Amino acid sequence: MKSYIAVSLAMASTVMARSITVYNACPFTIWPGLFTSSGGRPTQATGWVAPSFSKVTFDVASDWDGRIWGRRDCDFSTNPGPNSCLDGGCNGGLLCDVNTGTGVPPATLAEFNLGAGGTDYYDVSLVDGYNLPVRIDNSAGCPVGSCPVDLGPNCPADQKGPFDSNGFAVGCRSACNVDALAGNADNNPNCCSGTHDTPATCPPSGVRNYAYFKNNCPDAYAYAYDESSGTALWTCGTSLNAAYTITFCP
Repeated sequence: MKSYIAVSLAMASTVMARSITVYNACPFTIWPGLFTSSGGRPTQATGWVAPSFSKVTFDVASDWDGRIWGRRDCDFSTNPGPNSCLDGGCNGGLLCDVNTGTGVPPATLAEFNLGAGGTDYYDVSLVDGYNLPVRIDNSAGCPVGSCPVDLGPNCPADQKGPFDSNGFAVGCRSACNVDALAGNADNNPNCCSGTHDTPATCPPSGVRNYAYFKNNCPDAYAYAYDESSGTALWTCGTSLNAAYTITFCP
């Protein structure tokens, strides 16, 4: 029995082998959300309060696939759920639902797919729009993914918002999100859907205001098939055992 327990603990330490730090450098409180697609759930809760200049560090599986994002202006005291935050809210309230709590657009995403064929893949994504500046650093000297610019104030008018109580734009919706809210997400070049569901049939030139997102944040995903830009999806060798740091408001 003792031998079996020792082997089990060794296997567990191997699986939960990677470290992620989430640092809130914003001068205001945010509520990070965490969603796991595969690879086992991290040691961190699926949602938490992050006061200004605070950070948490937790472990994830060496093959973890998931996303982390920030939520703004949250109040979970009444009607906890996706509408509890001004942007980035999720099903479940403070603790995002483990099955459906992926976050409501607009939200800047830090995405990871670790250990896929010996490679870590990671990116800062604006595919679901923007709500906070984000940067992904690592301890292995691999490339940095980032969107360090506040895209809200100068966002194109039809995509700007939501707005806080002072009328300040705290988000910038993707063109797809705007069309989806209008019930027009099917067979849509902004969403790369229907007949536009391949890189060849959904070029960046066909995505409304692609240049606004990509010019301001060249090292982030600006739309679904942005790999062709060469500055959207980043990689790091899994054998380097990189620890990752996500900074909001870098």
